[in-house]
Amino acid sequence: MCGLFAAVNLDKSFGRKENNLFISLSDLVSYRGPDNSGYLAYNSVNKEINPDNFDVFLGHRRLSIIDLSEQGSQPLYKDGIFIIFNGEIFNYLELKNEYFMGDSFNTKTDTEVIIKIYQRFGPEGFRYLNGMWSFILFDTKNNKIVISRDRFSIKPLFTYSQNNCLYFASEIKQLIPLLNRKEINNDVMYKFLKQGLVDYNNNSFWKGINKIIPKGNIIIDLISKRISNIRYWDYSINEIKDEKNALEEFRSIFIDSIKIRLRSDVNIGALLSGGLDSSAISVLADNLAEKQFDTFSIVSQNKKYSEEKYIDILVSQKNISNHKLILEPAQILSDINDVIGHQDEPFGSFSIIAQYSILKLIKENSDIKVVLSGQGGDELLLGYLKYFFFYLRQLIKKNDYIVFCREILSSLIHRTVLTQFKFNLGKRYIRSNQENNVPFLLVNYELEKIWDVSSIRDRQERDIDHYSVPNLNRYEDRNSMAHSIETRTPFLDHRLVNFCLSLVEQLKIKNGWTKYILRKSINELPKEISWRKDKRNFLIPEHYWIREELKIKIKNEFKNSILHQKGIIDKNLFLKYYDSFINGSHTIHYTDISRVYIAELWAKKYF
Repeated sequence: MCGLFAAVNLDKSFGRKENNLFISLSDLVSYRGPDNSGYLAYNSVNKEINPDNFDVFLGHRRLSIIDLSEQGSQPLYKDGIFIIFNGEIFNYLELKNEYFMGDSFNTKTDTEVIIKIYQRFGPEGFRYLNGMWSFILFDTKNNKIVISRDRFSIKPLFTYSQNNCLYFASEIKQLIPLLNRKEINNDVMYKFLKQGLVDYNNNSFWKGINKIIPKGNIIIDLISKRISNIRYWDYSINEIKDEKNALEEFRSIFIDSIKIRLRSDVNIGALLSGGLDSSAISVLADNLAEKQFDTFSIVSQNKKYSEEKYIDILVSQKNISNHKLILEPAQILSDINDVIGHQDEPFGSFSIIAQYSILKLIKENSDIKVVLSGQGGDELLLGYLKYFFFYLRQLIKKNDYIVFCREILSSLIHRTVLTQFKFNLGKRYIRSNQENNVPFLLVNYELEKIWDVSSIRDRQERDIDHYSVPNLNRYEDRNSMAHSIETRTPFLDHRLVNFCLSLVEQLKIKNGWTKYILRKSINELPKEISWRKDKRNFLIPEHYWIREELKIKIKNEFKNSILHQKGIIDKNLFLKYYDSFINGSHTIHYTDISRVYIAELWAKKYF
């Protein structure tokens, strides 16, 4: 887990002035890699390192996780190839054994394995990688630069271009100093304020700064100046119906996913919320770990917002090492400006600030550098409450009324989804609701058709590729790296993702239970957790904060509104809208207010 910066000049050369600037932009995210740094200024024509005359720059900040020696520092060089790499290749040992038995390696890093894969298979060979990554590989012999990003947007990489120069960076803040003019991407801002969408495509909130797309490579030919895009991986769906075999295979893949994500030369732990996903990861990882394995849980003194009961059940029954950390509401509110600074873009709710505060507490109270996270479990296994209703709709379309009635009856009997769902949580998936006018919005763009899906599987793919997983990964990456902590997501192993997408819906939702296959296959879990009836996200009193505690602050913030000055909102109409929420409007969700408030704070910071 590291920080990257790169620059490529396709027209002429950079000089000493640019070299110094690029080093400073690399170091701007030193918290992503506090252990080491390295820089390369290379002239591809003369085949020499020359900070006064170069057309390719690679900058790297290292967070040492695997092979802590100096040999693992980057840019890493081997056989005419330089590479800067952010992330982890978890199956690097298997790749070594399968393809490079007997070959010589200069390091014990996973980074060197990427170079070997490229040498043998070319950029298409990245399909063999199991991990999370963004990397930039410079092939000096063939005068090519290959930029690659993992399948599920886990590791970030942004790009900006001007005057035949291409720039790449782990975070937007590294590219902002290069902009000719700072401008808000109003289309992205509209969909955020109107639909609550972020990270759904390759555009950012900054006009001119874009994301490198996942599942693909960009190849830059320094001779012809040609830039091409290739996709190295996509889903391969083969429908799975047999429950017995599915349970065995799911368990096998899931366990192996956790096992290879425990590879580390530093201390590793897990985030344990007491929910199904984090509990499954924690109990299996504790069994698989070859050294001390710690879990970390946030508890609240307000029992309404605490899942301490379920944490205690798992820890006591399975004898798991656990550290409870108390997160005070005041801490979350005091961290908001720091989170805006690390995220570089607006975010959807205060839960993202809470996540930052949690990781901050872990950093302050332990020497852990790597934690496992349950991100992705809901999207893979139809865990969100909304999926139950999409499933019911699909059953009606198929005229499968027997299963339809069974699911409704079972949910009512078990008191699962139907007793918990709230309309406000699913309104963005209802077209007529999305087309309603938002009175304070002055900009108007085409809506993202988030409701337009053909099946449950289509819904899952869209959430994994566009509407859910990318933004959750963005939040988690910035929040964890702000504290030099690497997060790993076992549910986002591409083998597991492809397998879960191949499962028929009845193996993911059955008898009123979501995540059916996970509940059935992980028998190490206490029954109180594996068959929990409620689906709870990280609970914070955000509704209360927005309605009461922050009321004066929010109203004062919009007396002088940047979003109003930019012609994005009418501040007076927004304050009327806010008053409607305060007075108990049932059509306005608290996050509808949070988003605008957070966007305003972001705009004030940067514009």
